[in-house]
Amino acid sequence: MTLIADAPIGAPAADAVMARARTENFPVASRVLPRRVRSHLLALYGFARLVDELGDAASGDRLDALDWLESELDRAFEGRAQHPLLVRLAPTLRECALPREPFVRLIEANRLDQRVSRYATWEELRGYCALSADPVGELVLGVLGCATPERIALSDSICTGLQLTEHCQDVAEDLANGRVYLPGEDLARFGCTIEELGAQHAGGPLREVLAFEVARARGLLREGAPLIGELHGRARIALAGFVGGGRAALEAIEHAGYDVLPGPPRAGNGRRLRGLAITLIGREGSGR
Repeated sequence: MTLIADAPIGAPAADAVMARARTENFPVASRVLPRRVRSHLLALYGFARLVDELGDAASGDRLDALDWLESELDRAFEGRAQHPLLVRLAPTLRECALPREPFVRLIEANRLDQRVSRYATWEELRGYCALSADPVGELVLGVLGCATPERIALSDSICTGLQLTEHCQDVAEDLANGRVYLPGEDLARFGCTIEELGAQHAGGPLREVLAFEVARARGLLREGAPLIGELHGRARIALAGFVGGGRAALEAIEHAGYDVLPGPPRAGNGRRLRGLAITLIGREGSGR
């Protein structure tokens, strides 16, 4: 096996990172898109997932690992990267003329994870999502060749909504990693303690918190949905897949009675297709 110079010990292999794409709430690279665009989107996904893997599971000093990744990112911009996922990213950076800053924000979100494990308010958590989620949407728009400040603002709402959806699904996993991504003010509002997040099943207070956050996430997706009308053709369908997948995941949480602690509720293909259809025709129906 070829060693990658200066790579942190335990850095995940490219194949293991990309395998996670099948577990996402939305299609990472919709087959409706041209092959080259799908390749670019998968390259973005590989980078974003690698950042998360280093920030969540790397052995040794994770801040050092993230510093290495930022240096490797710079090498990718120069065409000198060595890690397979960064090598794969280099043509995307070049062909799509993507900026460095959104990539660095993703790294900074994981640096923040090493220092901050709880968020007192929604505004604090939303600030975290501006680092951990919103840059992905900006980069996707860049790959699609349709990034403007107005569209990026709409994308930010969608990405934050999708991130909040994942936080609702992953309460137990996050707690196992020593983190809580439900705002402290909302836990207090419904009388939910941190200890309740570690139970086998969600009690009444946690279910109320999650119902509140699900409604908030749905509102964010609704705020960003006008972006779909800004796009045309295959790009429009692909973006609707992101939003529809998020809506389907939220519906799955509701269908589980907001009991996410035994494991993240996942939307089946039928619910995903329904979410896509509702998103494309521009109405949510039944208050959803």
